[in-house]
Amino acid sequence: MTAGRLGMIWAQDRARGIGRDGDLPWHLPEDMAHFRETTRGRPVIMGRLQWESLPERFRPLPGRENVVLTRNPGYEAPGALVVTDLAEALEHVRGQDAWVVGGGQVYELAMPHADVLVVTTIDTLTEADTFAPEIDEDEWRVVHREPARGWTTAANGMRFAITRYERAGA
Repeated sequence: MTAGRLGMIWAQDRARGIGRDGDLPWHLPEDMAHFRETTRGRPVIMGRLQWESLPERFRPLPGRENVVLTRNPGYEAPGALVVTDLAEALEHVRGQDAWVVGGGQVYELAMPHADVLVVTTIDTLTEADTFAPEIDEDEWRVVHREPARGWTTAANGMRFAITRYERAGA
């Protein structure tokens, strides 16, 4: 990303499911490594529920400034900056490349502000209760897909593909 762009990154099933009961409905180490590599050294913006879903040993996410969005001004997230609205989070990261990392409500709020989407699609269907936003093909264009066709098979047998979108006309 070029300086000052806002990206959003998530993994989803074929029906855009991203979570169940506050957790990922799959285990895909290759995607976790991709997430770390993509977001390392950049601020990450997440909702309170996403923060709380992280294992304590990973709070805050290491190697990244963590910004936690919550409606509760008294909320404490040790090692992270707590903000009470998206505008405050965006102002804090202005001029830097930053990533929105979830959850579902924060993705919906941030979608109009995003410049880049990095989406891992996992070739499965889950009983998700949280979903990624729809990607409007008139607003977004695919700039890279790995693999270009088909799926990559993970060590655990799961199949996945990673697609990078940029806002059309940007």
